[in-house]
Amino acid sequence: MNLVTDIGNTLVKVAVFDNGQIVERFVSNVHSRDLLKSIAGRFPIKKAILSSVVKDSAEIAGYLEHNFRFVEFTDKTRIPIKNFYETPETLGRDRLAGAIAANNLYPGRNVLVIDAGTCIKYDLITAEGAYLGGAISPGISMRFKALHTFTGKLPLLGASSVDYLIGKNTVESIHSGVLNGVYAEVDGIINQYRAVFPEMLVLLTGGNISNFEGKLKNAIFAVPDLQFTGLNIILEYNAEE
Repeated sequence: MNLVTDIGNTLVKVAVFDNGQIVERFVSNVHSRDLLKSIAGRFPIKKAILSSVVKDSAEIAGYLEHNFRFVEFTDKTRIPIKNFYETPETLGRDRLAGAIAANNLYPGRNVLVIDAGTCIKYDLITAEGAYLGGAISPGISMRFKALHTFTGKLPLLGASSVDYLIGKNTVESIHSGVLNGVYAEVDGIINQYRAVFPEMLVLLTGGNISNFEGKLKNAIFAVPDLQFTGLNIILEYNAEE
């Protein structure tokens, strides 16, 4: 079994894989090896991979390296695709992992991965297995927070279902502006990519998938565990060395 750990700015996300399939997931807001030790005590873990955006993950990396066949995902790690990003050292590991998973799921196809989380990230992997890059824009929560933070009177709101265009009060106006604006942005970006890659597939992942259900005009495939899948592929690819 494989232990896949993804440490973000606020959450630690862990998945246990068996023969390429997730058997259990874990989420914690504490950056500690204790979570991994408790998981490893329940499963016969043989290999482990760590992807981290924080600087204080050395203790976790040390534990994994000492106990399992270990891969730490960095810009120097071997990957099964070609990376044409000009600054690979600044590329988010989650973006690259998602592209790798997309290429594995749909080989020989151009795929646009849209990760709707804290930020909305667009990443293009070509039919030839080349990662070209993409775009980053503010996520839904970030847009609500920006309106509240950078104005004097607008309230701090969260995502809600919007079935109207014209807001009849301030709350509705904010919801309409943020959510309809996000949907229009995503559809517009997809259309621009499809003008260059007409047969392109679109995969949607990230914590805000549910906010996009039935809201986009373009056909998409929802893949909630895309980054986990990509990290597991990277782990297996490096274990073959």
